[in-house]
Amino acid sequence: MKDKRILYVSSEVVPYLPETEISSMSFEAPRMVNKQGGQIRIFMPRFGNINERRHQLHEVIRLSGINLVINDLDMPLIIKVASIPKERIQVYFIDNEDYFKRKATLTDEDGNLFPDNDERAIFFAKGVIETVKKLNWAPDIIHVNGWLASLLPLYLKEFYKTEPLFTESKIVTSVYNQSFEGTLDMKMLEKVKFDGLDTEAIKPLKNPDYINLMKIAMDNSDAVIRGSEELQKDLDDYINNLSKPVLEYHSIEEFADPYTEFYTTQVLNS
Repeated sequence: MKDKRILYVSSEVVPYLPETEISSMSFEAPRMVNKQGGQIRIFMPRFGNINERRHQLHEVIRLSGINLVINDLDMPLIIKVASIPKERIQVYFIDNEDYFKRKATLTDEDGNLFPDNDERAIFFAKGVIETVKKLNWAPDIIHVNGWLASLLPLYLKEFYKTEPLFTESKIVTSVYNQSFEGTLDMKMLEKVKFDGLDTEAIKPLKNPDYINLMKIAMDNSDAVIRGSEELQKDLDDYINNLSKPVLEYHSIEEFADPYTEFYTTQVLNS
């Protein structure tokens, strides 16, 4: 992977949030590419329960200050950055007072999804893309992890399809068994439609549950990875019927060689 540029976009990354399949792989995969001489960037949301002082987050003024339009509202984008100790890996945090100040990630203390998670997902997708544009950093591969990041492939293929920086970028989505009960806001389709996205491409958002979010991510990706050993049957069947490269599940102890080969032979040539 020497000199290849890989953008990792994830809803969670250790050490900033607790260990899960997603947060662990979102750290281990970039570390692997980094050791192989690749160039990486990691983006995640700046959830309010991330300890900024302990992890030494600081705002990057030159990248902040853009307003993103979410459902006809101007929402200021704040970019913070931190380095993972001992790894020489920079992590960029997408922040906004309204969406990410609360001291929690995706659910309240009773386990209920936050009602604005749909808007947070839209903001996160747009925020990542606008920041990468400002960095003028053209990725060879964009690897998406976690359902909060699931709109990124859609926005890249539809809203930003004429953006020259991403013309050669290949998108990979990892699908995990970390889902949620119920649906996001049932008006999500209208909010995404506000951005003028193709009606057919966003049709699954009529019922914005976990499975449909992941289907939209896969539909707009160039390749897919099974991130969990077991997936819900609907997702399992959907992946089995895809006509694009799919990497089967590999545990965190043995993923390095299969991921490297998949990136090199399948994704970059897809």
